[in-house]
Amino acid sequence: MADIVQFENVGLRYGAGGETLSDLSLSLEAGGFYFLTGPSGAGKTSMLKLLYVAQRPSRGVIRLFGEDVVTMPRAELPALRRRIGVVFQDFRLVPHLSAFDNVALPLRLAGMDDDAVAASVHEMLDWVGLTDRAAARPATLSGGEQQRVAIARAVIARPELLIADEPTGNVDPEMANRLLHLFDGLNALGTTVLIATHDLHLMGHVPRARTLRLARGRVSDPVGALRHPPRVRA
Repeated sequence: MADIVQFENVGLRYGAGGETLSDLSLSLEAGGFYFLTGPSGAGKTSMLKLLYVAQRPSRGVIRLFGEDVVTMPRAELPALRRRIGVVFQDFRLVPHLSAFDNVALPLRLAGMDDDAVAASVHEMLDWVGLTDRAAARPATLSGGEQQRVAIARAVIARPELLIADEPTGNVDPEMANRLLHLFDGLNALGTTVLIATHDLHLMGHVPRARTLRLARGRVSDPVGALRHPPRVRA
């Protein structure tokens, strides 16, 4: 399969300190399922920010969908980001919108008609167990409910790449398994999935998934997930 993500000698530095990420070189296949793990402070969230183009690297090359996002004009980034679904650790729901309208956002941005939006959103809210909370605003939702709204919003448009930062950290084990089943089903439809997690139990539920471990700003590959990292051009 073609690679949907390529990092070539990527480094990330905040301010004048040392590098948070150093010499990351990896390739992720389109349609793959990956877990990203590592100790707190290893740089997982920073790596995810590079993947959904919220942060540019200090050095190196990053390609998403075959496009060099380091040199890409800023005006072209929103269209690229619409191909990516993101589950943020802090949810980032729009506070003045209901759960329904938060989930509907990606579909409305894509220009889907109102009837199709309503049908899709109601189906998704039912899947994450929030049918009776559709009209609720984020401030009235529990942390677990907000997490489920954030996940529903990230997956509803069937993105080509789904990036999730600790997506099951605020839900009970039963709901965690149900959400993982949702990610698994989306992956079966062709979406590349990358989940950052500390939950070893969760990782054991997707036998075909590959695990990347990030430590001291570098990624290791205990089970061959990276295959053959791209060669840096001279």
